[in-house]
Order: sequence, then structure tokens, then C-alpha cells
Amino acid sequence: MAESLAPLEWSGDAARGVLRLLDQRRLPHEELWLDFGSPEDVARAIRDMVVRGAPAIGLAAAYGLVLAARRGPAAIVEASRLLAATRPTAVNLAWGLARLGERARVDPSPEGLLEFARALHREDVEGNRRMAALGAARIESGMGVLTHCNAGAIATGGVGTALGVIAEAQRQGKRIHVFVDETRPRLQGARLTAWELSRLGVPHTLICDGMAASLMARGLVQLAVTGADRIAENGDVANKIGTYGVAIAAFHHGIPFHVAAPASTFDLSLADGAGIPIEERDAAEVTDWGGTRICPKETAVFNPAFDVTPAALVRSIFTDRGEISPVDRESVRRVIQR
Repeated sequence: MAESLAPLEWSGDAARGVLRLLDQRRLPHEELWLDFGSPEDVARAIRDMVVRGAPAIGLAAAYGLVLAARRGPAAIVEASRLLAATRPTAVNLAWGLARLGERARVDPSPEGLLEFARALHREDVEGNRRMAALGAARIESGMGVLTHCNAGAIATGGVGTALGVIAEAQRQGKRIHVFVDETRPRLQGARLTAWELSRLGVPHTLICDGMAASLMARGLVQLAVTGADRIAENGDVANKIGTYGVAIAAFHHGIPFHVAAPASTFDLSLADGAGIPIEERDAAEVTDWGGTRICPKETAVFNPAFDVTPAALVRSIFTDRGEISPVDRESVRRVIQR
């Protein structure tokens, strides 16, 4: 698979180095890298969506604890609480903090935690490659493939989940065309997924979110694949708002709807999707466009960032530990607990 851009990197040594993040708010117009030297700064970067995507924010939080370790073991615990509160839906965030917290009980030094955070980063990239190979096997030459939001290299440590699958199919020489949902209200599909596909040389067409079902009805889409932010024990999938609608439309038209996500995205403590916390974001993301309000001042706004797709609508889940199919409690536990 061709190498693709990663959204974060550590620069320097453990004592004086910084976490460098690609500012995804500026894409696709500008590739700006910002340096962060404290856990508080990393928390703001996650909350403000400088870095986004469940696996990527999990890794960013892990590196944030490296920065906290410079102040001593007590600061690691405090920083972990701060970072955990930034984005409640993506369980990879808690996963990254938990893994570093376990390591800190053995070796709380910045050097030891940096080595471990880098190992997690490499683990994420290698896992994405395994997912890509599994998912690409389900894509046939000539297919139209629909994706929602951004689940590419910049949402992970590198390679990507759903877009990793698409990129691997392209690398194998399969002729595919990708339909990219714009993904209101923050337009991650338009700004980020289309940008990544352009870099990869994958033919694609940007569509409004409301067009997906009509394209399926016209026979232009043969497969849909998305990423995920949290997956419950029974296989219910939380992903960017609008994913549920895509899955319903795909089910109605007999089109397989797949999910690509690493084991760190699964939360086996939750029996089903009803227990997944759904982040609600600022109303201005919906009411304003380019700094101009587009609705009356008194209009109420509901702005959940994610929705939950029932497991019954998911054909399979590609993970770094294998493919889950059928998607049910038994299959999830069998694969994820390997």
C-alpha cells in the first residue's frame, strides 16, 4: 500500500520534544503543522478538532501523557482526567489513556512513556494495514463505493480505516469510484476525505449527504464502508452523524454496509449502543456558514456529533484482529478477545 500522510508525530526527545499535529481545521486549503508542548495544549487541540478521528485522538492523548510525565507521576493522573473529558464518544481516547496509565505504573518516566506511545502508534498503523487487506477483499473492480465522514490516514496513526480499505483496493489495481458524503455540519467528507482521495489518486465524486439513497436507487453504489468511534458488545456502531441513514438506505437497496475499526474502538463493557455517550457540539456549527448566520436567531438547534447504527444493518466489521461476520455479540467477543 502506498504510504499516506499521518496527522501526528513526535519531534525531539522525551525531555524537550513536542507533539506535532496537522491542523485539520485548515484543510484542504493549507497544510499547517502546529507544535504542542503541554497536556493542556493537547487537550485543547483535541477539543477544538485540530486533530480528530477516534484512533488519532487516542494517540494524541497518549503523547499528551508523555508531556505530563515531565512534571511527575501525579501530573500524569491529572492530565489523564483532563484529556478524557475532551471528546466523550470515541472510546479510543480512553483506550490510549488507559494503556499509557498502565505503563506509567511500571515506568512513569517521560522516556519510558514516549517509547510506549510510539509503540502504540506503530501498532495502529500495522493494524490499519491488516484491516485494509480484509476490507479490500470485499471490493470488486468496477464497484461504486460510498463512504461517510473521514476515516482516512489523518483520522488514525496512518493508512486509515475505511479509506485504508479503499486505498488498498486501488493499490491492487481494482477500478473503483468513491462517492463521498459531504458530512454536515463540519464537512469532514468534503474537506478531508476528498482531499485524501485526491492525494491517493482515487477517482471520486463529492455528494450532498441527502443524495446517498438516490445514488443507491440508481445503481451507482455497490458497497458502503465507514469508520467508527465506538462499537458496543453486540456490534452496534457509533459513528459520525448521518451514518445511520446511510446504513438504512444501504439495507433497503440490498447493498452491503461495512465498518472498519481497530480493536481499540470496541467497548465490551456496553451491552449495546444505547449506552454509548453521544457528544453534542456547539450550535454555531449548524446555524452559521462562513461566519454568517443562516437561520433566524430564535431557531433552536440540536447538534449531536454521532449516531448509532444497529448491528443488524452492518454486514461485517473489518478489524486488526480479523473480520466480524455476522455482526453479533458472539462474533464480536470471539474476534476482539483474541
